[in-house]
Amino acid sequence: MQLNSLTVQHRASQDGFRSSTRLTSLSVPLVIRARSSKQQFAAPAIHVGNRAGCPAPLKAVKTDAQAEQMDTAMLRLIADVSKQVDEAVAATVFSNNEAARRVEFSPNSELRQRVVASIQKLAKGLLERDVEVRLLLLAALCCEHLLLLGPPGTAKSELSARLSSLCGGTYFERLLTRFSVPEELFGPLSMKGLENDLYVRQINGYLPTAEVAFVDEIFKANSAILNALLTLLNERLFDNGNQRLRAPLLCLVGASNEMPESEELDALYDRFLIRRTVSQVSNNQLYKLARLAAGRNDHALSGIAVANGNGNVGEVSQQPGAQVLSMEDFRGTALAAYSSVDVPDSVIDLLTGLRNHLQDKCEPPLYVSDRRFMKAVRMLQVAAHADGRDQVNEYDCLLLEHVFGNRPDDGVKVRQQVLDMVAADPGLQQTEMILLGLFGRACRLLEGGEDAAELAAASAEVAQLVDLLTSRHAALATNLEGNGFPELRATLWQAEASVASAVQSLVPQMTENRKKVEDLLREAHTLAAVLRAPSATAPLLERLLPKRFKQYQKGISSKA
Repeated sequence: MQLNSLTVQHRASQDGFRSSTRLTSLSVPLVIRARSSKQQFAAPAIHVGNRAGCPAPLKAVKTDAQAEQMDTAMLRLIADVSKQVDEAVAATVFSNNEAARRVEFSPNSELRQRVVASIQKLAKGLLERDVEVRLLLLAALCCEHLLLLGPPGTAKSELSARLSSLCGGTYFERLLTRFSVPEELFGPLSMKGLENDLYVRQINGYLPTAEVAFVDEIFKANSAILNALLTLLNERLFDNGNQRLRAPLLCLVGASNEMPESEELDALYDRFLIRRTVSQVSNNQLYKLARLAAGRNDHALSGIAVANGNGNVGEVSQQPGAQVLSMEDFRGTALAAYSSVDVPDSVIDLLTGLRNHLQDKCEPPLYVSDRRFMKAVRMLQVAAHADGRDQVNEYDCLLLEHVFGNRPDDGVKVRQQVLDMVAADPGLQQTEMILLGLFGRACRLLEGGEDAAELAAASAEVAQLVDLLTSRHAALATNLEGNGFPELRATLWQAEASVASAVQSLVPQMTENRKKVEDLLREAHTLAAVLRAPSATAPLLERLLPKRFKQYQKGISSKA
């Protein structure tokens, strides 16, 4: 539920709020200032005392007994309101936390089941390659290309060969050197064609007819190879003589031991939407690697950790007879995702904010081309669709660490910025300004005499704010209670170690955000209780919410 922010903000501006004070926990004064026998109280209008606590000139004179009686009534009303507020906030927190512990986020679809089976099949017998397996499948489902950077002997070519075996596509593999010629990739010239004055190639069995390809040391490609390779990768077209042929290429896996050294290779580097640095097997996994080399089919080596759809992750072996992805799945998933998966405004805001941050605030700036930005959005749609969802969520943006950035270490910057933006809640500041506006409106109503219609309207808006804060608290509780972060844990595209790292980074900021939401919820409940009280006055609000009242006075002073 959302408030009519234009109305509320307009009223807030009328009340003169210009404060950016950071809120802390609420406090209710238990001691009421003593009044002398000469204190007076306003009859039709209440004028609150100045900062020194001195009362303004008043029109009516009250006796000491009457003043003491009013203080007692005020104290009793404060106690009643505080009790109501404490009970309401405690009930909301308890209810949201209990509901969060029962949350089961379980996306599912036939496509998702085939993706799980494909991950298991590709990863069987490989150690510490679960991230690369997921990225390879995602690239193929997007009909995009994957670049693997790393030393020799890290299973880069093995992955591409397994992808070809999985989908049944025509496979092509080649190692480039600085002396490689176009014939090695695109086929030899046709002798019969030359006899007929035609400059055509025999492309059967070469890259122009392949569906899955692996090109090792791809950045050693010379200019003669680059011109044809760039068009083939991006447009899936190959010029053979005077004919332009459509290439069936699904995914090309490029491998290199080093980054491109010359500017003429930048365009080729940009053709790879997903990039991943591959490392050697870590020391603590060398025992398993030796067991694999010895041909031991241990149970622990038969599968990798894959989310089961309920936010739980565990090592799962490949199921006998499980259906894997077909070539039709790879060809049709992208188009199906574009038409059926929504990208909500929150994700679009994160994407635009991330690009602006990388290009304007990073040093050195990380340039993200328009083409790469658009392809990244479509990749997130494919990831969500293959995961059994009809909407991209903010956690999907963690995949952008493999998409944005120009150097291998840029992925760390991208990932950290995504986590910071996911954990941050800019809506809290806007909600606080809405609360300030409603507080000022309540003060004006109580100072100027009760207006039943206006009080009812103000109470309704405060109730909307309470509902908004309650739903926001429920969302935070879902991530922080129980198993925690069910959407993140349920995705197929994040490895277990990546999920654990993200959770560790998100928890502190989200815990602080939950505390802020509870504080704002307490204030909103207090304001609602005061507006419901039959004998409510502006001094009651001052006693219950002193910091807000000071902000209100400051706004009035600055406006004057």
